[in-house]
Amino acid sequence: MTIVTAGIDVGSSAVKVAIVAGDTLLTLHSERIRRRELRKVIDDAYHIALEQADVSELAYIATTGEGELVDFRRGHFYGMTTHSRGAIFLMPQARAVIDIGALHARAIQMDEQSRVLNYRMTSQCASGSGQFLENVARYLGIALEEVGPLSLEGGAPETVSSICAVLAETDVINMVSRGIKPADILKGIHVSMAGRYVKLLRATGNATDVAITGGLAADVGLMEALRESSKDLRFHTHPHSTHAGAIGAALWGAYRHRVLETRKAS
Repeated sequence: MTIVTAGIDVGSSAVKVAIVAGDTLLTLHSERIRRRELRKVIDDAYHIALEQADVSELAYIATTGEGELVDFRRGHFYGMTTHSRGAIFLMPQARAVIDIGALHARAIQMDEQSRVLNYRMTSQCASGSGQFLENVARYLGIALEEVGPLSLEGGAPETVSSICAVLAETDVINMVSRGIKPADILKGIHVSMAGRYVKLLRATGNATDVAITGGLAADVGLMEALRESSKDLRFHTHPHSTHAGAIGAALWGAYRHRVLETRKAS
């Protein structure tokens, strides 16, 4: 019988849920937290995903991120392990991950079985985060989904040198007052972020196939800046990259369920 499991990734800006049956993704769902009560967002996201998957019984519910808030979980997995597992599932050639969240980014080196070999993380105040980019977009009066495409139009990128988000936002304000075009500002921010991520990645190992996961994996401007930043690295993304953590949690949950059932049988 096929094992059906759920993975719930509780981030600082969104809750993502994956329902997996064996090696098949049944459904993916995400809910933005905004100013809503977090437990309510978790409950809504989970039950919507169950309804979409048309399943009523799960063998295992696994969490990651801030998943300790999920009262009905059976197990919890660290974000490094879930993003590595989810990345390998979506992009089997990858041997490294750059997971870009709302508050921080981390670079992970892994083997073909998604075991974490090494990692590095940015600090919470770093300007290379999804929240920083969202704040800049709000200041520029641009919808977040427009950031990537507009960045691709930048011809003279104005780079942001500060690693402090507060100082970097001040830099952006100064750029606007100097008449720098939004496209060039965003392109410059992406170039700065990409350089920081590559440096973080190189500190962890020498893998050349790199999967991008997390909330900014769908940012086409950032992906282009990454590819321009280093010609010896191959960066990969996937339509489901933003859900890699939830997918990885569901897959690790299935593995743990099998281990527990084997122990019972013996």
